[in-house]
Amino acid sequence: MNPQLQLMLQQAIEAFQGGNFERAATILQRLIQVDAKNLPALHILGLIRASQANYKEAVHLLGRAARIHPNDASIQYNLAKALSDIGSDKESIPHHKKAVELAPHNPEAWLNYGKTESNLGRHENALIHYDKALSLEPHFVQALSNKSATLRALRRFEEALACAEKALAISPDLAEAWSNKGIALKGLKRYDEAITCYDKSLSIRPDDSEVMTNKGAILYELGQYEDAIIAYDQAISLKPDYHESWTNKGVALNKLGRYDEALTSYDQALKLKSEYPEAWINRGATLHELKRYEEAIIHYDKAISLKPDYHEAWTNKGVSFSELKRYDEAIANYDKALSIKPDYAEGWSNKGGTLHELRRYEDVIVHYDKALSIKPDYAEGWANKGAVLHELKRFDEAIPCYAKAVNLEPNIQWIHGYVTHLKMRIGLWFNLKEEVESLIYRLQLSKKIIQPFAFLSLSNEPSLHQKCSEIYALDRFPFNPSLGPILKHPKKNKVRIAYFSADFKNHAVSLLTAELFELHDRSRFEVFAFSLLGPPDGDELNARLRKGFDHFIDVENLSDQEIAQMARKLEIDIAIDLGGHTQYSRTGIFAYRAAPIQVNWLGYPGTLGADYIDYIIADDTLIPKESQEFYSEKVVTLPDTYMVDDSKRISSGRIFSKLECGLPEDSFIFCCFNNDYKFNEQVLDRWSRIMLQVNNSILWISENNPLFKTNISAEFEKRGIKSSRIIFAQREELMADHLARYSLADLFLDTYPYNAHTTTVDALKAGVPVLTLIGQSFPGRVAASLLNAIGLPELVTTTEQEYEELAIQLASNPQKLLDIKNKLAEKRLSAPLFDTPLFTKNLEAAYIKMYERYQADLEPEHLAIK
Repeated sequence: MNPQLQLMLQQAIEAFQGGNFERAATILQRLIQVDAKNLPALHILGLIRASQANYKEAVHLLGRAARIHPNDASIQYNLAKALSDIGSDKESIPHHKKAVELAPHNPEAWLNYGKTESNLGRHENALIHYDKALSLEPHFVQALSNKSATLRALRRFEEALACAEKALAISPDLAEAWSNKGIALKGLKRYDEAITCYDKSLSIRPDDSEVMTNKGAILYELGQYEDAIIAYDQAISLKPDYHESWTNKGVALNKLGRYDEALTSYDQALKLKSEYPEAWINRGATLHELKRYEEAIIHYDKAISLKPDYHEAWTNKGVSFSELKRYDEAIANYDKALSIKPDYAEGWSNKGGTLHELRRYEDVIVHYDKALSIKPDYAEGWANKGAVLHELKRFDEAIPCYAKAVNLEPNIQWIHGYVTHLKMRIGLWFNLKEEVESLIYRLQLSKKIIQPFAFLSLSNEPSLHQKCSEIYALDRFPFNPSLGPILKHPKKNKVRIAYFSADFKNHAVSLLTAELFELHDRSRFEVFAFSLLGPPDGDELNARLRKGFDHFIDVENLSDQEIAQMARKLEIDIAIDLGGHTQYSRTGIFAYRAAPIQVNWLGYPGTLGADYIDYIIADDTLIPKESQEFYSEKVVTLPDTYMVDDSKRISSGRIFSKLECGLPEDSFIFCCFNNDYKFNEQVLDRWSRIMLQVNNSILWISENNPLFKTNISAEFEKRGIKSSRIIFAQREELMADHLARYSLADLFLDTYPYNAHTTTVDALKAGVPVLTLIGQSFPGRVAASLLNAIGLPELVTTTEQEYEELAIQLASNPQKLLDIKNKLAEKRLSAPLFDTPLFTKNLEAAYIKMYERYQADLEPEHLAIK
């Protein structure tokens, strides 16, 4: 080498070794201009540029050096490291390989080779390289720490934990090892210990935004969403351009229902990194929560465009399509996700959920079982399987599924309520009092613990019913302003009223209302039906209903938003929800504001807890003035009763014998054909005391389901009532035949706190007196309302003692019972309860009052129809 160049190189080396990188770089650049192939100059300048994070120039210089001398282990090592630093991991692999071939005893070379393999997701290869480094230097802390991180990526959390602890035993102040230990503990769900590790790491390196973000993720897993947000904010304050922290903060805000803030947080993440698929998918998930499904799908598509194998995005897209009732597209997206990741439990479960909507129940169970075979600790999967088995009335299979879900995730939403409701349905009351007390306690804390319908039979307190509905409505059907306000139309000659129901078929709601729809005054009203669920083939009542409306519209396959838009386009004035919080109802339609006036009536016995429902139809008995505060709606009080009946619904006239119904010839026959969930320990205590006093008596009740039959018989046996005195009625396919066989009964004993509703109408229509105990809440006052409307207030009792005494008197005094039966026979012909034309006029008067207030720009108010 030219002596002058040799001198320059020596000066550069001295400057480099002295830490004066700028002087060294200046000299080396001049040297390279003179001697472009000067190997030491290229190598050292490459190292300087790498130390200055100018990796692109470092790669260029070191690459030139490697081409000059490809068998220099140090050059290959440094070039490989620079390529990894610039993000060119795949391009760095041949150089890592060459470096360890040339210098197989260099543990640093094996370490960097392992890091690059791990970056590429080739974790098993990375472990081999880390182990090679550790075989050369057993106390190589960095190799132990990195190996821990790789084992964690492979979900081998116990091994990852052991590796991190070994690193910490050598170097207790290694922040990175504490962080890796925390991540391993998180994988083992040892969250409190994980937080301790993160805190230790942060005490050593307090400016580590990544560790602070990981701590936030643990707090999120613990359900401490507010604390998680604080941690994310701290991470952001340390590193404002840390896009992952902004995204994670958005996820926590979403969980708290702070959707606008969540969207802002995602926007900040995307501002920092527009091609960040995780932010796009999470922003889509928040839009999904806001029921903005079309926008959510656009976001998922953006995530997929950035990451075509993003199976979570394909699945989420399927869920949004499912909400839009575009089931074929939903299933296609699930299938795409599962083709990418066949072992994706959530994908199998979500596809099962869409098949559930299509009522392909056996396929649903197959999909849930597949999800659970992949992920046995998948709480939501167990809950979903329990729900479909519950719907199929396979109760004995549903219970262990629910129990598994609760055991895996004690805070899982709604499932505790499902479990309790299911126990009610089968008469399994062990520890029920404590369970109900626990439900009420958590309900008072605003927990999403039980759905409103399931809660009705568990409490007599109207304020709790309201609380339960408000929690549910806010979570599942929050007000959605996306359609904007409804334009006010000029007053019409005919008010357009629309009834929304999933039960326009042989169902209690339609059995009661069929004649009402036919009787509506067509000179004042135009009457629409929005059918939310198609009936079974050959349903005769559905055929009659279609003729009873001016317009019968099948909307089963439309989304809530599309149905609301249709109602608006048709200029519906009053939308009446006949479903409320019952199965297959579509409260979400009303959340979009389908009509300027929205009414809750008949199908659900209580408040919907939603401020977009303007009125609830009731009567003085059902909702006395002092109870109106417990209803989110304004109360419309009808003169007699809130319930209508179809006068054309009569007994078949078939003569049933006691023998064919399994009834003894010479016994007093108490009956109760209520649903299973209305029975409870207190009801059976009361009935047993009555039957013990009325020796020659039996109780005739609906079988409901086989488990109910077995358990109820056992419960009566506990109370001293032989199972032979409990007769179970089989279901009659024809309502007319069911009404006919009522004539065999002497007295109907009502349940409490959830009364007989339609069954009270049936009994009174059939001439059987109903004895009730009036409660405080809506479902516990219906029978009293109906008895008052037929002129039999003497059958409404206010205490358990009065109820029992009156039942015994009526069973023991034939003349007293006969007098009541004769009075009932007379009142059936004249009392308001069965006067359908009168009820129709009263209801229409209510509709007109509502409409006139709206036209006068008056807010909804409590209304009394005289």
